[in-house]
Amino acid sequence: MALFGRAPKPDAAARRRVEAWLREAGGYGLDTAMTVSEIVCADPACPGTETVVLIFPPGERTRAVKIAGALDALSAADVAAALAQA
Repeated sequence: MALFGRAPKPDAAARRRVEAWLREAGGYGLDTAMTVSEIVCADPACPGTETVVLIFPPGERTRAVKIAGALDALSAADVAAALAQA
């Protein structure tokens, strides 16, 4: 049994919105690459749908940020809080 799956692909606007909030909250410029993905975890210990972000600041270690919730349902406050805890 697979523990991870893919949710239907959120629209590009939702991805750009979350990326913009990450850049603002973390002070990241356009030189910092990011990936924004949504996964569905079937493990009972998981929150279900999660948004997972990888941040690649130049010259620094990659940061992984997990945000409980679907990508298109997140708010700027959700993103900022998850980034502060990561």
